[in-house]
Amino acid sequence: MKDKILIEPEPDGFDRKGANLSTQIGPVLLLTAIFFLNFSARVVYAPLMPEIETDLNITHSDAGSMFFYLSIGYFITLLGSGWVAASLNHRRTIILSSVVLGLALFFTAFSGGLKTIRFTLLLLGAAAGLYLPSGIATLTQLINQRHWGKALAVHELAPNLGFIMAPLLSELIMIWFSWRSVPVMLGITTIFLGIGFAFYSREVSFTSVPPGFTSFKLFFSNPAFWIMVILFSLGIAGTLGIYTMLPLYLVAEHAIDRNYANTLLSFSRILSLFTALAGGWTSDRFGPRNTLIIVFLFSGITTMAIGAASDHWIIVPIFLQPMIAVCFFPAGFAALSRIGPPGASNIAVSLAAPLAFMIGGGAVPSLIGFMGDTLSFASGIG
Repeated sequence: MKDKILIEPEPDGFDRKGANLSTQIGPVLLLTAIFFLNFSARVVYAPLMPEIETDLNITHSDAGSMFFYLSIGYFITLLGSGWVAASLNHRRTIILSSVVLGLALFFTAFSGGLKTIRFTLLLLGAAAGLYLPSGIATLTQLINQRHWGKALAVHELAPNLGFIMAPLLSELIMIWFSWRSVPVMLGITTIFLGIGFAFYSREVSFTSVPPGFTSFKLFFSNPAFWIMVILFSLGIAGTLGIYTMLPLYLVAEHAIDRNYANTLLSFSRILSLFTALAGGWTSDRFGPRNTLIIVFLFSGITTMAIGAASDHWIIVPIFLQPMIAVCFFPAGFAALSRIGPPGASNIAVSLAAPLAFMIGGGAVPSLIGFMGDTLSFASGIG
């Protein structure tokens, strides 16, 4: 039997032509909430890193490598998520991701050394990696293609809220408790939301065909796919890659207090909530290609400015850079979802995102940490 290209069947009675964002806002918001916790679980260690470095007595390079181990776990399950979704369906895959992610957060909180926390972050990344392809596939099945940009922009509010809330919640909890209490509380919330999704989402359940050789060949032989891998690597590096190491950079090289550094980190992402929505509207209005060109041009300029700015001016690029960088994702996911046949959006994401995350979310923080030990954080960022 020939390998089948992943085509996700629409549920019985589902009228895709009539599906717009307003009629499906409930499921979209629920997916957004799950994505918020999923993303927060991966970025919360950035504001905690100064405390973790002191508690575990590790170097900047060791700190950066922790995000690399997280990205390895994310890479493995994101790449294999097509088979998991084919066995469980997208709904059960999302539930599994949430529950295991919550447990992994507990394990991380009780890590006693570098080797242990690396292993638990590997597990955490693996649990988190199951969500995105199934989440995007469910979203693009629910919403008409004409409204993908806006729906994905709503979904992309999740990581932007995660960027804002992770430092604030971390500092709030650490007023009374140690850094270890932060992943514990986040884990409890993640498990409860996963259970809630299990009860609420019984009618939001799409299945998929497991990817075979034809599915891989379809994308790997397409130059547009590899272009998107490169673009997503740059997009993740400009958002998550910079974010994860920014508190250490501000504390170590600009002599900024940890509390103030995390406050800056959080507040600098507030306007990103609105620019991400604007990015989705721009993608629908002018097309993903034109949107991406503008985003990368100005994101690159402001990223270099973070590394070059003096103590007095550092706050300016810290606020400008994320406002621009987050506009990549609505346009990026819209472009990626159009590669391949209709219904193949989850396989496109599950193949492109692992490679991009390994580079932008794993290798880049590790490189910045290494540069912080050998030369300077500024040289690694700029």
